[in-house]
Amino acid sequence: MTDNDVAVVRPKQRSSGPPPETAAPAPPPAPKQGRGTIRTRERWAALSFMSPWIIGLLAITVGPMVASFYLSFTDYSLGYGEWVGGENYARMFEDPRLANAVQVTAVYTFVSVPLQLAAALFLAIVLDRGLRGMSFYRSVFYLPSLLGGSVAIAIMWRQIFGTEGLVNQVLAIFGVQGQGWVSHPDYALGTLIILHVWTFGSPMIIFLAGLRQIPTMYYEAAKVDGAGPVRRFFSVTIPLLTPIIFFNLVLQIINSFQSFTQAFIISSGKGGPADSTMFLTLYLYDQGFTQFDMGYASAIAWLLLAIIAIFTALNFLMSKFWVFYGDND
Repeated sequence: MTDNDVAVVRPKQRSSGPPPETAAPAPPPAPKQGRGTIRTRERWAALSFMSPWIIGLLAITVGPMVASFYLSFTDYSLGYGEWVGGENYARMFEDPRLANAVQVTAVYTFVSVPLQLAAALFLAIVLDRGLRGMSFYRSVFYLPSLLGGSVAIAIMWRQIFGTEGLVNQVLAIFGVQGQGWVSHPDYALGTLIILHVWTFGSPMIIFLAGLRQIPTMYYEAAKVDGAGPVRRFFSVTIPLLTPIIFFNLVLQIINSFQSFTQAFIISSGKGGPADSTMFLTLYLYDQGFTQFDMGYASAIAWLLLAIIAIFTALNFLMSKFWVFYGDND
């Protein structure tokens, strides 16, 4: 190699521009929140939304129930209370008016509830046939349930069945001499039963919803087998509707045992005539707010709660023998 062949290596010239920017370091990763922290926040959020209901439950329901249970063991009247133990409960067995109130309430419940459910089911079947103006008929038939427990309807009912009321005016057209139905001890409770049956709107809507859920293929299969309308009703409609019947039965029995306004207005708060409309709730009111015997009234309230609980439990125990569910074997 000659000297002419030697390459001359020249250093690279640096550019006169600004130096290249270096990349900024990545920020440190945010600390991960554990599942426990997220669940705790969700729990507190749920409790904050539920707090109005919880406060209402403790202040309006649980608190008065505890106070009532304590007062049932006292002789409490107008701010003065004395512990008497179980005397109020022992007194119940010697109180003929209380026994009459339990009997009147039982007759009212076990006569009016079946009649009301029968009327509600009948009208639900009629409305399920697809009549014109279905929304109008539903509203009209549901209206009594909204108004039946009001004071105005109770006053109107007393006028209708009064001595010169609408019922006697209609009977006079056919030459029948009427009487004061609400003032006669043999018929006063019957007028309240009719009023309760008239408020069939709520169970009717529930029955109507249940009828809409029954598949038509069952009716078609029964019709192919030669079953008539009556046979299809008892063999298809009733068995598949038993859960709805059970639901309405439990609700209406509870509501009937708690009935108060109708008897209070029609009897002017006295349960007359001759205690024929003295419901258990009305007798409770009389003892607590007329006689000012709050201790005994509290004991009656717990008796009413026990009666409702017993019949509700019996309904659930007996339901397995007659209520049909789709997932049953």
